Amino acid sequence: MPKKSTSIPVNTLSEESEHGVAFGRIAIKNNRIFKEAAYAHRHDFHLFFCQEEGMTPIEIDFQRYQMEALSLVYIHPSQVHKMDSVDKGVVAGWAINNENLNPEYLKLLEEIAPAGPMVMDQETFTLISETVSLCIKFTARKQERLYRSLLKDSCNVLVALVVSQYLGKDKAKDYSPRFAEINKAFKAGLEHNFPRLKRPASYAQLLNISTAYLNECVKKATGQSVSYHIQQRIILEAKRLLYHSDKSVKEIAGELGYEDYPYFSRLFAKVAGMTPLAFRR
Repeated sequence: MPKKSTSIPVNTLSEESEHGVAFGRIAIKNNRIFKEAAYAHRHDFHLFFCQEEGMTPIEIDFQRYQMEALSLVYIHPSQVHKMDSVDKGVVAGWAINNENLNPEYLKLLEEIAPAGPMVMDQETFTLISETVSLCIKFTARKQERLYRSLLKDSCNVLVALVVSQYLGKDKAKDYSPRFAEINKAFKAGLEHNFPRLKRPASYAQLLNISTAYLNECVKKATGQSVSYHIQQRIILEAKRLLYHSDKSVKEIAGELGYEDYPYFSRLFAKVAGMTPLAFRR
């Protein structure tokens, strides 16, 4: 494992593509091709990949998944992830940075993140797989006058297909559009304010609604209370810092807005099921 630093390693898209867009399909015969991916890291771009054959174990923000055939996953730039040993298989994927992403799609991706792997029906999966194949062919047509636009627009088509699948899955849930709207607004507020706002009432105030109504909307939409989501987001960030940095638990507590270090340690143990130092070990 690489030496820890004060920040989480970030892989940049510029290493893969000078145009801010990349496509690829990999036939995996052994683990060596995923050597770098075996270490937890982030990207400075939005990553999508689908498992066409075989199986890939993947860990996203300390949650483990098995990517099997007909499954697809979207990984947001904020998410820390890694891939473990890979059995023989075929993986297709694409990546795009914020500059090239359709602003409407960017907003929707922010709303659905974090989004775990999703299994699709054969027809939809085939459509996405064939679109990836077409996009890969586009990358070879560098003589085109509108080459960069060709890559950007075709990648956005793929993103739209994936976003549609996640939104369709979300619509299948039985709750009102108003609950969904409030939940999305709460999630956005939480992401920007969790180091300093710890109480449900603070988020209700941001949204100009009562705390009781905020709790009702979030619980109907997610099955969990506002307090649960606040604690989970704080502990996720604590896990990231414990794993990737040499900062002390006291320093991490302070960075996350807790001057009372013992209280933070008790909260971490309650939510994570172990002490911060045990998690680090």
